Amino acid sequence: MGKILIVDDEKNITSSFKKILEEEGHNAVIASSAEDALKIAKGNVMDLVVMDIRMPGMSGLEAFAKFKEIDSKTPIIIMTAFGTTETAIEAMRLGAYEYIIKPFDIPQMKKLIEKALEAARLMKTEVTYEPEEETKGDRIIGSSGKMQQIYKLIGQVSSSDIAVLLRGESGTGKELVARAIYHYSKRKDKPFLIMNSAAIPDTLLESELFGCEKGAFTDARERRIGKLEQCDGGTLFLDEVGDMPASTQAKMLRVLEDKSFERLGGNTTIRVNVRLITATNKNLEALIKKGKFREDLYYRLNAITILIPPLCERKEDIAQLAQYFLSKYAKELNKEMTKISPEALSVLQDYNWPGNVRELENVIKKAVVLGHGKYLLPEYISLSESISVRGGDLDGELSNILGKIIDARSKLSGHSLYENVIQNTEKQLIISILKKTNGNQTQAAKLLGISRPTLKDKIEKLGVTKDITISG
Repeated sequence: MGKILIVDDEKNITSSFKKILEEEGHNAVIASSAEDALKIAKGNVMDLVVMDIRMPGMSGLEAFAKFKEIDSKTPIIIMTAFGTTETAIEAMRLGAYEYIIKPFDIPQMKKLIEKALEAARLMKTEVTYEPEEETKGDRIIGSSGKMQQIYKLIGQVSSSDIAVLLRGESGTGKELVARAIYHYSKRKDKPFLIMNSAAIPDTLLESELFGCEKGAFTDARERRIGKLEQCDGGTLFLDEVGDMPASTQAKMLRVLEDKSFERLGGNTTIRVNVRLITATNKNLEALIKKGKFREDLYYRLNAITILIPPLCERKEDIAQLAQYFLSKYAKELNKEMTKISPEALSVLQDYNWPGNVRELENVIKKAVVLGHGKYLLPEYISLSESISVRGGDLDGELSNILGKIIDARSKLSGHSLYENVIQNTEKQLIISILKKTNGNQTQAAKLLGISRPTLKDKIEKLGVTKDITISG
């Protein structure tokens, strides 16, 4: 939950805001003028400022600049009426997180505030890879040879502005590495923003990155400032870059070559100074051969590559990771569980962790919630529902399942059998993933490691809509 400063001279706005935010568990502080708000901000650490742009006394833009002098990493959301959107857009150009038009939609506002608070947390929470027992920030854990090499690379690339490409499976910790590079860089007092190419529909990705002019497309009701312009002077972490559509790839290449672009629907050249860190779990070289990823962009992004190994390739780090997560969640959940039994550790080290560090963290958190006593025991460990086997046994179980499918389709043979088994297996995989994500295609595509358009094509081709309710 966050500490949020609300600045507006209209009492009905501030009182409504305070009530809504406190219902969500936030600590809301009210100021009726920019002058009063600045006094509060100087004596208190705020996670977020929500400020009207037009108030008596100090102007909103002047107040915005002074807030940034107090704490450059505190996001500011601007509230504005239709008549003052140009001023709000100017604040966005100077680094505001976003703006809300009055009267605002409450669910939309709540969602925006949660995103802004998460952005603040990512900017303010330092990432360390030093081996201290206690740390106030997040840590990259591991003392294996492969992790030592990663720490060395972080130290080498942080001091420069060179583009960095992070490669590795989902859940290996690419975002933590990106944040570590940011926190050790000379841009650490400037914005750090994250965008996930796979989580944003292709039609919106370009406007999110580059911004748009009023009327650029059907829903473009006013000028919007994109993440690149908003992040000027700072660092942009672009995740799942392998899912970026061709049109966006071309514009990103220009940004990397001469640090310029035009907003969607505009012809004014915008120049920015942004350090770009990208990440992918895709085989970019294979995508290049298929014509789905630009080779010239690949070489621009690939100035320095950091390959993050899957957890199964650094099993010597499992004990240290598990103890770190155990200590973290025992403290967070007020549990006395502080040690891992040898038997439980053996279970953790025998498993191949297809979900990598993220899966291990979730397993430990669940064990802390369900377990009791000082020791984490084997019975508290709940591995993936569909993978009760460990290591190489998974291949044997899959072989048994396929054998049963083939027996059930014994009347088929040759190519017909192959097509039938492949199509039905693929269909059931997609149905299972969609059920896991409650029908959300964007989340399902991310879990499958494919683009949303590819998933949509498969859903239509395989007739999945007949079996499950599907949403965006």
